[in-house]
Amino acid sequence: MSAITVICIALLGILLFLLGANVTRNRAIRGAGNQLPTDPADPLLIAVRAHGNAAEYIPTMIALLVVCSALSSSWVVDVLAVACVVVRFTHAVGMLRSRTLASYGQLRAIGASGTYLVGVALGVTALATI
Repeated sequence: MSAITVICIALLGILLFLLGANVTRNRAIRGAGNQLPTDPADPLLIAVRAHGNAAEYIPTMIALLVVCSALSSSWVVDVLAVACVVVRFTHAVGMLRSRTLASYGQLRAIGASGTYLVGVALGVTALATI
């Protein structure tokens, strides 16, 4: 596994934990108030969804990066690793900068679309390297 891929995997893990810490921070700010918000503009709900969305995709991306790296030393794996970091950070920033989850901003859309494209590319790469 290349150093680039390892660094990207580490950055993805760091992002996931920082988003989780942000949820904890928002819960602490909230105090004993409503810990299960439903208002799409509630900062706690935005934080929870940003973390939840990352938790849905980052582990699978990491697993596919490990598989691809184990099966191939191609530079393509490094490119996909960097792309994973870019799209997941873009999505997280897009969500956290949203005033409300009811609107779908450009960064969020780019991050989501990129996640699907890179995820499929990782799966295809894993299959192609068998």
